[in-house]
Amino acid sequence: MSDRRRHPRTRENRVLRLFDRLEREERPDPVIDALGAGVRSLPLGRGRDVLHGKWLGHPVHPLMVQVPIGSWLSAAVLDLRGDRSRAADLLVGVGLAAAAPAALTGAVDWAELQRPQMRVGLVHALSNTAAVGLYTASLVCRATGRRRAGRTLGFLGLMAVGAGGMLGGHLAYRQAAGVNHAEAVPHLVTPGWHPIGALDDLPPGLPVRRSVDDVPLMVLRATDGAVHALADRCSHLAGPLSEGTVSEGCVQCPWHGSVFRLTDGLNVRGPAIAPQPAFEARVTEGQVEVRLRGREADDTDGGEPERNLSEADHEHIH
Repeated sequence: MSDRRRHPRTRENRVLRLFDRLEREERPDPVIDALGAGVRSLPLGRGRDVLHGKWLGHPVHPLMVQVPIGSWLSAAVLDLRGDRSRAADLLVGVGLAAAAPAALTGAVDWAELQRPQMRVGLVHALSNTAAVGLYTASLVCRATGRRRAGRTLGFLGLMAVGAGGMLGGHLAYRQAAGVNHAEAVPHLVTPGWHPIGALDDLPPGLPVRRSVDDVPLMVLRATDGAVHALADRCSHLAGPLSEGTVSEGCVQCPWHGSVFRLTDGLNVRGPAIAPQPAFEARVTEGQVEVRLRGREADDTDGGEPERNLSEADHEHIH
């Protein structure tokens, strides 16, 4: 077999090359900064976490976009059939009504992304905005009796929303926007207790970085003597929690402000929509050991009952 057949030449995917260039394009950054600051300044209060999807456990935006996309695709099918009823017009209107809340959920998510993701997200939003404009014009034409023009504008709108959907897929599946960046931790950490260092090496009240099975952890020795450990990489976009701030029993991610409870990793405030993997801690002969919460005790760990370090434990050690 020739070398040519063993190593066939493949063409570079031009669409992916275009997306990669878009991720590196810096010219839209001033617009991105202004729009991002505007979205983050909206007085949404607790509604911001609702729009992020904290209550749902994953982003709301992909759920919301199903209504306009489904409505517009159904309208296109009726238009292709030459249906003379008003059903297609109704579907176009339903899609337009659903587009606004879908856009709002997408905007609050977009404002908390990394720069390359925001660049792709901006074009995604522009494509969908063009689709809304085309469908609005389509509905006007349909209402004034210019049905052929209305159908044509509807097909153009469907092309625009399709391009926006492709960019949205790139954001989610290539750039990992909106996914749980801590999901792999339970699969990487082996069962049982793991030593992470001496108790005396943990500064009271300050989060530090340690590791278990090459998985980075944020470890905190609280002022009351308790030791807490969470996966270090924030579930939102893998920000380093060990560089965050601790207050009222929680740690805040330094990148986008997600807040997690130290005792169990609960995501108290977004934009994180998934909790942080948490670890139990104990002290054995002055060494701190941790294991992933929710795992059964390892029968070979010596049989010592699990416990977190308390003030009494700290005094006993010293």
